[in-house]
Amino acid sequence: MDIDGPAGLTALDERIAGCRRCPRLVAWREEVARTKRAGFADRDYWGRPVPGFGPADARLLIVGLAPAAHGGNRTGRMFTGDRSGDVLYAALHEVGLASQAGAVSVDDGLELYGVRVTSPVHCAPPANRPTPEERDACRPWLVSELELLRPTLRAVVVLGAFGWQATLPVLDAAGWSVPRPRPVFGHGARVTLGGGLRLFGCFHVSQRNTFTGRLTPAMLRDVLRDAAGAAGLPHQRQQ
Repeated sequence: MDIDGPAGLTALDERIAGCRRCPRLVAWREEVARTKRAGFADRDYWGRPVPGFGPADARLLIVGLAPAAHGGNRTGRMFTGDRSGDVLYAALHEVGLASQAGAVSVDDGLELYGVRVTSPVHCAPPANRPTPEERDACRPWLVSELELLRPTLRAVVVLGAFGWQATLPVLDAAGWSVPRPRPVFGHGARVTLGGGLRLFGCFHVSQRNTFTGRLTPAMLRDVLRDAAGAAGLPHQRQQ
């Protein structure tokens, strides 16, 4: 990117929202936006790639997998309007990193404090499974986002093994040295990269994980508190 700071991130988000690189993903996200889910039949769907959400001077970045077909693909904001988002934003609110616990639309008043949320794939994929080729086609967007966040970014939380594997080469390309052999994903994994960036692993906030108890709200809050502390964020609340 040839523009720095907030203007650069805004320009990047606009470019992401207009991307049509992956024919399968374009066809799927637009088909979902046309047919809709019965419960959202009266809603207008976003139906485009979903850019990151959060301030341009974020000290903490949360990386997921991809937007949900009837969540972010409907609302146009990461982790908004689905149960995964309900869990994530409730936890962010509990630790003092979000203005409210609920996240249902782009105009619901939600603000994030020092935190930005993004993903390595910006289009909703069929069955929540992007192909390696689609992941790689989307990679330059995340590299650019990280380069723009680099002046303030101090910590990254990656949700799930897919996101972890996709994010490590991106961090390397954006200027942070990733250890060799590459760190293995696990819930509670902690790695300090060359350049001082702190990397945290967390099980994904998918319904499968949260309904079975593999990831509990307390487990998620613990990771977020640790990452916020590493990032030097002042908004944490003790529970």
